[in-house]
Amino acid sequence: MRLLLVEDDPAQVAALLPALKAAGFAVDHAADGIGGELLGDTEPYDVVVLDLGLPRRPGLEVLRHWRARGRDLPVLVLTARDAWHERVDGLKAGADDYLGKPFHVEELLARLNALTRRAAPAAGRTLAVDGLSLDEDGQCVVLEDGQTHPLTGTEFRLLRYLLRNPGRILSKTQLMEHVYDLDAEPSDNLIEVYIRRLREKIGRERIETLRGQGYRLRRR
Repeated sequence: MRLLLVEDDPAQVAALLPALKAAGFAVDHAADGIGGELLGDTEPYDVVVLDLGLPRRPGLEVLRHWRARGRDLPVLVLTARDAWHERVDGLKAGADDYLGKPFHVEELLARLNALTRRAAPAAGRTLAVDGLSLDEDGQCVVLEDGQTHPLTGTEFRLLRYLLRNPGRILSKTQLMEHVYDLDAEPSDNLIEVYIRRLREKIGRERIETLRGQGYRLRRR
């Protein structure tokens, strides 16, 4: 899953980036409201963590602009814990959830996973498709017969995106946009490599290649 973190506090960013990446998110970061709004308008994010107290443009204004332009991506806002009015204003502006500072990273991750599950109802709350399930805490895939295979970070993000879109044809471009962040320089060949690795773990027949179109997770 691809995540946008809009936060200007360097200490907060330094604490969050490793945890988010370890949890399987491809993360882009913006340190001010204008940069964050631009990224949210132009990149295909699955979820956004948005601080409200941002320089150059307040987070609340950024959120209102997104919603006014029809950007319906899930947004979790960060607020001062005692600023109840910020939470109310954020929810009215279109936030999907909020978290008061200071907070535990584990709670943030749990809320983000809940948001992304609600945004992809077809995949189900357990992220399982026809006997194939993803253990997000253990970062591994569980097969129908109970076999478990550990996944690398890229394999995990790729399989999670496939499981959230079962039966749907996904182009290489779509896969790269949701698996890699802006700092990465992936190629079409890399997607092919990771598709091959996933097939070795879940079965070749589970991921179909459609020449000139992309890939599809087969439904039984």
